[in-house]
Parts: sequence; structure tokens; C-alpha cells
Amino acid sequence: MPQRYDLLIFDWDGTLMDSAGAIVAAIQNACRDLGLAVPADKACRSIIGLGLSEALAALLPELPVAEHGRLVDRYRHHYLGQDHAIPLFAGVAQALPELVRSGHLLAVATGKSRKGLERALSHSGLTPCFAATRCADECPSKPHPAMVLEILQTTGVAPERALVIGDTSHDMAMARNAGVAALAVAYGAHEAPELRACAPLAVLGNFAELRAWLARCA
Repeated sequence: MPQRYDLLIFDWDGTLMDSAGAIVAAIQNACRDLGLAVPADKACRSIIGLGLSEALAALLPELPVAEHGRLVDRYRHHYLGQDHAIPLFAGVAQALPELVRSGHLLAVATGKSRKGLERALSHSGLTPCFAATRCADECPSKPHPAMVLEILQTTGVAPERALVIGDTSHDMAMARNAGVAALAVAYGAHEAPELRACAPLAVLGNFAELRAWLARCA
């Protein structure tokens, strides 16, 4: 069967790296440090994938903007103290080089900062796999299509030959806004019913299922 997609655009947290739990814990601990009400796990997971300012505004709308910096500092303290130990999902380190060898271009569109993504890529050893990457401090936050559109421009791939793969409704909306197909994974931040409501090509329950889908359909 001919290759259907030339370009696979992956989200990072919750799609390639098993970091959603660590992000939730860092948010909650940062709130405790500042004496704020601690948001529930589901509320924290709902904003994973957004840019930092958008995430804070959505999660803590009552928090004065002047306090955002202190909260960000405490979040980074808790998250960066453990990020070197956060694992990739099982099979990711083997699958991505295989996809490159099969002729796919790979990219990342993430709510991380550039510095945060570079740290994660360095720790994981996956830097050589990606032809392009875009971060939330370089482009408007998801679900704005800018990250995908810039990746398409950089790689020279037409929208109909690209596929966005992510674990949140923000990823699905970003793909839709960019006119690109989307594939959802339900092992990260958002649950399967929420992802199905976004009408992706499929909702997959673990990375092994994603790997098999790409081998069969991508």
C-alpha cells in the first residue's frame, strides 16, 4: 500500500513521553507552595498542551496576572527537578527511528517551551529523528494552527500529506484548524470520550496500538 502521510507531527507530553502525571504533580505542588487551592487531577490534565500563560488563565482564572510569575517559578522548580527521569512510553525509542527509515518525516508541535523541549530531546536521544519542531513560546498556543502551518512550510509538505498525533483535544483542534488529519491517543492527558468527540481518524489506547496503526495506515 502506498505511503499515505509523508509527515507525522507528534505532540510531546502524553504522546511520546509519559509526563502527564509529573506535570499534574508539579502544578499541584506549585499551588501548595503559594497557598492556593490545589486543583484536581482532571482539571490539571485538561490544560496540558496549552502554552503556559493560556494554561494558567484556564486553570486559575481568579489568580492575578501579577502572581503568574511566582507560580511558574514554583512549577518549574518541581518539574525540572525530575524531568531528566521522566520516561518515554514503551516502544517510542524504537518506533521513531523505524518511521524515519521507512521514509516519513517526523516533527514535534508542543506546549513546552523551546528550552524544555531541547532538554527532553537531549535526555531521550531523539533529536536526530525530527525534521522540524515548534514550541509554545515560538508560536501561538494550541489550538491555533500556527505550529502546524510553520512545520508544513519548513518541510514543504502539503496539508493532505500530514498527520497530527496527540493526546488532547487541543491537538485535535489544532490539526482541524490547520486543515490536517488528526489521530488521537488515549493514554496521555485526555480521556477517550473527549477525544472521540473531536472526530479524529482513530482513538488508540496505548503506544503499541499507535505503532500498529501507523504501520498499517500511514
